[in-house]
Amino acid sequence: MNFSSLSLSLFASLYIASTPVFSQQVADRIYSGGPILTIDDERPTVEAVAVRDGRILAVGAHDEIAAYQGDGTELFDLEGRTMLPGFVDSHGHVVMGGLQALSANLLAPPDGKVTDISSLQSTLTEWAAENAKAVESTKMIIGFGYDNAQLKELRHPTRQDLDAVSEDLPVIIIHQSGHLGVANSRALEIAGITSSSEAPPGGVIQRDADGEPNGVLEEYAFFSVLVPLLGNLGEEGLVAFAQAGSKLWARYGYTTGQEGRSSGQIVEALRKVASTEGLPIDVVAFPDVLESREFIGANVSQTYDDRVRVGGCKLTIDGSPQGFTALRDRPYYDPVGSYPAGYAGYAAISMDQLQDAVNWCFENGFQILVHSNGEGASDMLIAALEVAQMKFGEPGNRPVLVHGQFLREDQVESYKRLGVFPSIFPMHTFYWGDWHRDHTVGPVNAENISPSGWIRQRDMMFGTHHDAPVALPDSMRVLAATVTRRTRSGDILGPHQRVDVMTALKAMTIWPAWQHFEEKEKGSIEIGKVADFVILSDDPSAVEPENLSELQVLVTVKGDEVVYKAEEGVREGNLHFSPFSNDPVLAHVFLHAIYQGMQVEDPWLARN
Repeated sequence: MNFSSLSLSLFASLYIASTPVFSQQVADRIYSGGPILTIDDERPTVEAVAVRDGRILAVGAHDEIAAYQGDGTELFDLEGRTMLPGFVDSHGHVVMGGLQALSANLLAPPDGKVTDISSLQSTLTEWAAENAKAVESTKMIIGFGYDNAQLKELRHPTRQDLDAVSEDLPVIIIHQSGHLGVANSRALEIAGITSSSEAPPGGVIQRDADGEPNGVLEEYAFFSVLVPLLGNLGEEGLVAFAQAGSKLWARYGYTTGQEGRSSGQIVEALRKVASTEGLPIDVVAFPDVLESREFIGANVSQTYDDRVRVGGCKLTIDGSPQGFTALRDRPYYDPVGSYPAGYAGYAAISMDQLQDAVNWCFENGFQILVHSNGEGASDMLIAALEVAQMKFGEPGNRPVLVHGQFLREDQVESYKRLGVFPSIFPMHTFYWGDWHRDHTVGPVNAENISPSGWIRQRDMMFGTHHDAPVALPDSMRVLAATVTRRTRSGDILGPHQRVDVMTALKAMTIWPAWQHFEEKEKGSIEIGKVADFVILSDDPSAVEPENLSELQVLVTVKGDEVVYKAEEGVREGNLHFSPFSNDPVLAHVFLHAIYQGMQVEDPWLARN
């Protein structure tokens, strides 16, 4: 062998010795023993994953990964269960999930038991009796999640209905959309709402025939009452919310959560939890751009600090489609309630406010998430984005459409042209699909709510979300609704808008990771990425689509740390669970704090 050949041989030996298999890198943990879906198109499935220091060291076949096993390596046996990358929340409200967890559960089946006014009243009464000590000290009864679309009477409860629960204590119930609610007579009295009260801009006070408020309050009228009745959540209460919400998200397999309309106080509450007991998941917050610009400007970051970061700005144009407060481009089909002829909803902000906010975000290169539900709201948003792009160019800020429940196909095309990432809400097809077909947009246009089919026809990425606490952060319900579009009644709403399981999984993992500028760190099981995993009871790509909602999240892993593990034999999936069920001290702190009048800036009130 000549010198040149010897040198080449020696170089090759040194190179091989420096590769992972031969460099004596030892994994902290190896996951194997069940299907592993990577959400990586280059290698969709693997047999094993090696992890070191919270990051993915290697993926591949059993014999490949065995080279990373050492004396200290822990072997994690999937026992036939399926592992995927941890879910990334495309839009939700982690902190306010605490309210959903502890108030009276007024959700309709399958997540609750309220089906009519009578069962709503009995649920509130039962909750008050079971929480007598808290009710006695706080002097209030609160419920979350009623939906007039699911009540037998097909109407909102009234103050008189809630007076039957209590005439002495204020009673307030929050609509599942979070955009409206009902107060009893005592609550209206405390709020100072009378027959002579004028509704605030962007809000409605519904009234009886004699002009007296009937208890139903929409949008800003509701927010201006809710917050004082909740006692202006102070730091103690917000911290309790943050603890509860982050645990609830982890329960459903989310390793990255979103606080999709926050404030400086909410972010500080998240930071306090992170620095004390620690957050189980990452949370990215988007403060309200109309109220928190100084805070946004000083805090936006692509880097997490103790699993918390501020990602950009949030803006809200309109309201709830199922509550008839979203701004349409045409009249609602058959709205249930007292609405004038030709009623098409309304905007919560002016075009000037919208344009100013979008311009500010584009000028500073900040990402903006915009709540826009109706076609009219999207017309406003598209116009504002066009002006901003002409003025400031393309800042690479990945603007996000949140919801887009009612969209025309030409608007989807416009969003593609403008580089907008759609974060849509396919759970609407299950929860409110029948309602949209029969009342909001009619049978023709209901076929195209949450139009994932139109989006994919244009090769656009998209995210799917739950908007919790509007709905539970139930990842399997999100997946099932995106794939099947089956309504509560069994109808399939817009079969042409369905997508396959793997596309739906990308909309819960790698695509929302891209949405958050985190696609290099999360969203797929690839070498170098964070070891964020979710383990399911079965393989979603192998079960019948109609059974997807029955899959269970069994384990959630954040950075190679198990942050949630289901109790053996317990079927998860509704609000019978409370994040505080094993922490009565935290429950007491929460219940005390939400009613105790601690001062906190509230963006909704600040505008009115």
